[in-house]
Amino acid sequence: MNDDIRIGPPPGLTMALLPLLVTTAVLILQFFVFADFTPHIPLACGIMVCAFFGRLRGIRWTQMEASMLEVVKIGIPAIFILMAVGMVIGTWILSGTVPMLIYYGFHMISPSVFLVATCLISALVSLATGTSWGTVGTLGIALMGIGEGLGIPMYLTGGALVSGAFFGDKMSPLSETTNLTPAVCETDLWSHIKSMMATTVPAIVIALILYAWLGAGYADQLERTTDITTFRETLADTFTLSWITMIPPVVVIGMALAKLPPFPTIFTGAALGGLVAIGIQGESLHTVFDVMQNGYTSDTGSGAIDELLSSGGVLSMTWVVTLTFFALGFAGMLEAYGTIDAIIQRLMRLIRGRFSLVATSSGTTLAVSTIIGDVYTTLVLPGRLLKGQYQAMGYKTTTLSRSIEDNGTLSSPLIPWNMGGGFVASTIGVPTLVYAPFAFACWLSPLFGLLWGLTGHFIPREAHDQPPDTGAPEPEYRLASGPSS
Repeated sequence: MNDDIRIGPPPGLTMALLPLLVTTAVLILQFFVFADFTPHIPLACGIMVCAFFGRLRGIRWTQMEASMLEVVKIGIPAIFILMAVGMVIGTWILSGTVPMLIYYGFHMISPSVFLVATCLISALVSLATGTSWGTVGTLGIALMGIGEGLGIPMYLTGGALVSGAFFGDKMSPLSETTNLTPAVCETDLWSHIKSMMATTVPAIVIALILYAWLGAGYADQLERTTDITTFRETLADTFTLSWITMIPPVVVIGMALAKLPPFPTIFTGAALGGLVAIGIQGESLHTVFDVMQNGYTSDTGSGAIDELLSSGGVLSMTWVVTLTFFALGFAGMLEAYGTIDAIIQRLMRLIRGRFSLVATSSGTTLAVSTIIGDVYTTLVLPGRLLKGQYQAMGYKTTTLSRSIEDNGTLSSPLIPWNMGGGFVASTIGVPTLVYAPFAFACWLSPLFGLLWGLTGHFIPREAHDQPPDTGAPEPEYRLASGPSS
C-alpha cells in the first residue's frame, strides 16, 4: 500500500479484524436469515464499515477511496474478459457449438459408466460455458433425474456432477473465477491455467477411476436411457450439428496455446461463433449482435434444454461484474484500514519455507471460504494477503493463484453455508455434506497442491539461476501489501 494512504502504525489484530468480522456477520445475515445468496449489498456495507473504523483511526475517506480504487483497477482487465466471455457463450450456443458438445457428450453414456459420463459431460459443458452453477442448475438437473431413474444413488450422481462442473469452471478461460484470480495475483490467464493442471488433472483422473469403480456395482440396474435419447433428439432437431461448429473452440484453444492476450482471443471466439451461426444455422447478423448483447433464448419445448441453453450475452455478466467491483473494493478498504498488514504480520510467523508458504496459502483461502462463504471475496483476499510474500521469496505467483482456486473455487460446493454449497444442495436436492465426500476432484486437488509444496514439484521460481529450494527457512522476508509498483 502507498505510504500516503497508511496512517500511523497498523491497528492491533483484534481491532484490525473488526471490519472483517462485522462484514462476515452481515453476510451470514444475508445468506442464512434472508436466504439470499447475493453478497453485493453486504460487501457494500463492508466498505462503509471499513470507512467508519478507518475514520476512528483518523483516516479520511479520500485516502481510503484511493486504496479501494487502486485495488479495483487490478480487476479491470478481468472485467473486460468477462464481458467477452458473455459474448462467447451466446454465440457458441447460437452457432451450435455448445449443443454439439452436449449431443456427443451424451454419446458417452452407457449402462456401465454412468457416473464417469456424468463427470465428463458436466466437465465438458462447464469448460465450454465457463459456469459451474449454470451446468449444475440445468444439465445437472437432467443428469440427476436420469441417474435416479437408472437406480444410481443421488449422492453419487451429485458428487460426480459437482466434480465435473467445478473442474470445468476452474479450468475454463471463460470462467469469471479463472479470470479474476490471476488478475488479483498479478499473473496472466494462460500461465494460471497451465499451473492449475498440476493439481487439477491428477485429481480428475483419480476421481474418474473412483467413479468407474463405484459405477460398476450398479451396472445391472442401468437400463433406461429414454431421457438421454430425448435430449439428443431435441438438440438434433433444433440445431444443425456439423463439425464446422467446432471451429471457434479449436481456434480459441490454438490462440491460447500461442499465449495470445485473453481478450482478443475470447472476442475472436465470439466473432467466429457468430460467423458459424450465420453460415450453418442461417441466422442474421442482427441476431448475432443481439445474442452477443442480450444472450441466447432457447425455445425447444424441453424445459431442461431451454434452461440450459438460455444463457450468455454481455448483460448476463452484470451480476458477477458488479460483485467483482464490490469484492475488490472491500479488499482495498481493508488494506487502507490496516487489516491486511495486521494479518500478514501474523501469517509471517507461520511461513518458514516453501511448504509452509503453500500450506499458509491453502489454509488462508479455505478459512476465508469457510468464514465468509462468498467465493469472490475468497479469491480476492488471500491474493492481496500473500502475493508479496511469494514475490519476496522468489516464487512465481502462479502457485498462489493455483492454491487460491484449489481451496476457494473447489471448496465452495463442499461447505454447506458457502454460496456454492447452498446453491448446489438446493438445486439437486441432496444435502451438501451428503454429496461432498463423493465430489472427489474437489478435495483431491488441494491435497495435490500440498504434495507439490512438500516435494517442490510444480513450484516454479522467478529467477532461473537460483538454486533449488529444499524447503529450508528463507533468510529474510519483507512485509508487502498492496499492489506492486
